[in-house]
Amino acid sequence: MWSISEFQSKEHLLLLLSPFRMMFSLILPSSSKTMSMSGTPNYSSSVGGKRADFSTIASGFQGKVRVQTLLRKTPSSLQSPGKSMKHEMDITSATERKLVKQLRASNTHSFVADSTPTVNGKYQKLTEDWESKKLDLITGGRLLQDGLVYRQNISVRSFEIGGDRKMSFGALLNHLQDTALNQSRITGLIADGFGSTREMSRNNLIWVVSTLHTVVDRYPTWTDVVEVDTWMYASGKNGLGRDWIFRDSKTGETLANATSVYVMMNKKTRRLSKIAKEVRDEIEPYLMDCECPIINKDSRKILKLDVSTADQICTGLSPGWNDMDINQHVSNVKYIDWILESVPRSFMERYYLNAMTLEYKKECDMDSVLQSLSKMVGGGNSDSFSANKVIEYDHLLRLDNGREILRGRTVWKLKDTNS
Repeated sequence: MWSISEFQSKEHLLLLLSPFRMMFSLILPSSSKTMSMSGTPNYSSSVGGKRADFSTIASGFQGKVRVQTLLRKTPSSLQSPGKSMKHEMDITSATERKLVKQLRASNTHSFVADSTPTVNGKYQKLTEDWESKKLDLITGGRLLQDGLVYRQNISVRSFEIGGDRKMSFGALLNHLQDTALNQSRITGLIADGFGSTREMSRNNLIWVVSTLHTVVDRYPTWTDVVEVDTWMYASGKNGLGRDWIFRDSKTGETLANATSVYVMMNKKTRRLSKIAKEVRDEIEPYLMDCECPIINKDSRKILKLDVSTADQICTGLSPGWNDMDINQHVSNVKYIDWILESVPRSFMERYYLNAMTLEYKKECDMDSVLQSLSKMVGGGNSDSFSANKVIEYDHLLRLDNGREILRGRTVWKLKDTNS
């Protein structure tokens, strides 16, 4: 059930439903419009000597019937973003499409679960799927394995690819974050923060990435559909582990794996914090019973580079306003851009990024000015790398005063000239 209170005003609702009133006035002859005492227009018409009153449209009852009718066009689309686009195009009126989207965006889960019609049991399955699999009606994702694993299909879009028509490494990292947040949202863990639970928000706590390790065997290309699985588990006393698998949705081929560890930070003091019992109790039901990351982490120590030991140095790097995330520090993807600034372009034309390990030391804000340092540590040297199939780099991001922001290692493989 929805009411006028879900809209900004009665006038807003009347504006959305005005095409329907116009339709009635065209069909029914000798129509006239009067104004009620409340100021709401009443539409009436003489039909067969009787007056048909359509003022109930403004009360919400007729609008509810119409919205349900519109939603009947899209139940099968909940399992596929592509089908959702097709069914929404069947709703020819732009006003109708806008109304449906607004209703989906506001309390979508409960709206569909409560309001989906079940005439002759035709749409009962949708409600059952929502209850049993926890379908995410916004992304098309769903929970598996008793709600511990979140799965979502992703279509590679044109703005996520590079000149080779393949998804960029930065776009892949964006999907890591997005699917992680979607799992927290669909399970109800998110309160009002960026992935923060209710107890975390109450105590001004947020999650920050401590380490991230990603291995890409093959980058998906434009229009490919990728199936992503992600799940959480305890990592030590004060860490939260999360893993991902990227697969080709058609063949099941594994495209990439990633594993990370999150720690807690106080949003006001910007200092790390232990996981309190109240927070642990909140997340415990959603943790896999394992502490084994999907990728064996590289145990080799990443070099601490300086001006005298680095092969390449890029200075004067600073974040812009659009590089900040909701927690008011630089986003993870921007760090990747800065790391790659110090890798020779001629090298990147011949090799593709196969793996990356990141160790975050300190957050970075709007006023920071950074340096990016890189050194080739395996597979060749900075003067000659054309004969090697695998090359490794160590990286360091630091402030101008020398304080470390991040250490990283990248593994590069020779591109297949035939692909």
